[in-house]
Amino acid sequence: MRTLTTTEELAAFCADAAAAPYVTVDTEFLRERTYYSKLCLVQLAFPGAGDENAVLVDPLAEGLSLDPLMMLFRDTNVVKVFHAARQDLEIFYIDHGVIPTPLFDTQVAAMVCGFGEQVGYETLVKRICKASLDKSSRFTDWSRRPLTDAQKTYALADVTHLRGIYEYLAAELDRSGRARWVAEEIGLLMDPETYTTRPDEAWARVKTRSTSPRFLAIVRALAAFRETYAQSRNIPRNRVFKDDALSELASTKPQTMDDLGRSRLLLREARKGPIAEGILDAVKTGLDCPKDALPRPDIGREQLQVNPALADLLRVLLKARTESSGVAARLIAPAADLDAMAAGLRDVKALTGWRREVFGADALRLCEGKLALAVKGRDVEVIEL
Repeated sequence: MRTLTTTEELAAFCADAAAAPYVTVDTEFLRERTYYSKLCLVQLAFPGAGDENAVLVDPLAEGLSLDPLMMLFRDTNVVKVFHAARQDLEIFYIDHGVIPTPLFDTQVAAMVCGFGEQVGYETLVKRICKASLDKSSRFTDWSRRPLTDAQKTYALADVTHLRGIYEYLAAELDRSGRARWVAEEIGLLMDPETYTTRPDEAWARVKTRSTSPRFLAIVRALAAFRETYAQSRNIPRNRVFKDDALSELASTKPQTMDDLGRSRLLLREARKGPIAEGILDAVKTGLDCPKDALPRPDIGREQLQVNPALADLLRVLLKARTESSGVAARLIAPAADLDAMAAGLRDVKALTGWRREVFGADALRLCEGKLALAVKGRDVEVIEL
């Protein structure tokens, strides 16, 4: 198990990898105590047997630069293969401004190839590689050095088996003609907006019961302060204050330090100093927000008049299409899309791209009364009307 600790070693490996058709990539990181992920280890492999052509890269090694790896990530002649890539890609984009291209995500591909919804790496290793993984090191502290042999074995397995998984799934996509479907999904992972968090948009993630514009204006200001504070100090947003405390503050509208002291849910550290001052400023910002700038919640879908019978029929059609295509139902159309269609909306993902081919076109015809469903034995049949 080779561990690269110098830039020169990494550059030599990346030069060899650049001659290969693909390289598999995984990372180990910590995020429990920080806002941004702390990269602790990078695993890389290109075609070969066993641990051949597979290495661990120690980004915590003094003087090591990941620049050679970033050059490889930009090399469009080499496919970069990940499993459930989003968090890994976020690290590379935030730290280096690079999104590896071209990209292949085996979790997405597996969902298209009939392996179920959000299938785990361990499952694919068992079903495709006929091997098992020792997951005992999964939740260890990857920032501590030296790494144990068990940690290294675990980490390396995340890219060595990935080679066989990638080759199997790529061949299956070529055989089925569904490579384009996966490319559509991966396009979202390639978009830098996926990894960009803007403080003034953070309020949209906070679940609240009230839809009062003034209340939401305070929520917006509090969430923006929390996000900015957490980013600037690289601490988890919940270490500033949690969502339940945010909602309480938006309801009670504290205007003095004494008011903050009466909060039931606010952490003690947030009742004084810069956090307390930021909270009071945010509440004032929300209270002073002009009427024409108040946030307007998107409650349209919450008040949809869903036709329950049609929604049930759409679910039956989706199940039939899932079984016939082998594609995970959640990937084709989540429940919210089905309810939206049953309420007459058409701006849903299920009606676009490859999803329209598999399900969306027939779903529209079902909504328009041009199709019927019938049960034949254990199967659901689609009948033209």
